[in-house]
Amino acid sequence: MFSNNQRNIRVFVDADACPVKKEISTIADVLNVAVIYVASYNQASAHNAEGEWKYVDAEKEAADLYIMNQAKPHDVAVTQDIGLASILVKQGVNVLSPRGKRFEEKDMSEALFMRYVSAKERRAGHYGKGPKRFTDRDRERFKETFQKLLSKLAGI
Repeated sequence: MFSNNQRNIRVFVDADACPVKKEISTIADVLNVAVIYVASYNQASAHNAEGEWKYVDAEKEAADLYIMNQAKPHDVAVTQDIGLASILVKQGVNVLSPRGKRFEEKDMSEALFMRYVSAKERRAGHYGKGPKRFTDRDRERFKETFQKLLSKLAGI
């Protein structure tokens, strides 16, 4: 039904705090696309999605480093980490947030600047409200965007 081209596309998931792991597995399975979940060892018993799991040290950037070193142009990555997204986009990797936002190179400078400003404010003791609650609409937006992207990359 599907050609082997789909197996050439890999999806890397920054899995420790990813709320759409099951959706990724379901869609990738239908399209016959390989998924690699990257998580820290302290999350080893918490995985609840089918696919290949790679476990890394619990250090802050270990999962990011693994994904940066393994992802190739035209692969897909799912992450909430703006720093990781900015590096991957420059490498030609298609990057999505779990809310279905597609990261593009033209937006990365502003996103990195906002991350810097927020971190500076936190260091000064000023804390905002934090991220908005993850909603069913976010989940649906992710599923739509992810399926369209994988279908396009697979030539379907």
